[in-house]
Amino acid sequence: MSLHDELTTIQRCVDDLARAVARLQSPPDGPDLRRVRADTEHLRESVALLRASALTPAPMQADAQQAPLRPQGLVPIPDTPYDSTLWTDSDDEGLGARNRHAP
Repeated sequence: MSLHDELTTIQRCVDDLARAVARLQSPPDGPDLRRVRADTEHLRESVALLRASALTPAPMQADAQQAPLRPQGLVPIPDTPYDSTLWTDSDDEGLGARNRHAP
């Protein structure tokens, strides 16, 4: 099934749920039924957001070295070890400064 078909199926199910909740309504409208109605509306809004995001593709960007396109906001993290000289002037968190004893 394609994404469009899946979203259509979800939309149909949420519509069926909304109709069932509407049939449950009776004059004594308690907090439980109001909550179910509100949750149903939230589901409708969520499906609408899913449909909107499925229709608009994620923005893509290319690296300066002509790497393949990837979604914006992703930052590649290298597997190589970091240069240890980056931390020569820092303290070990929670352990105090180097070459000093704890109080």
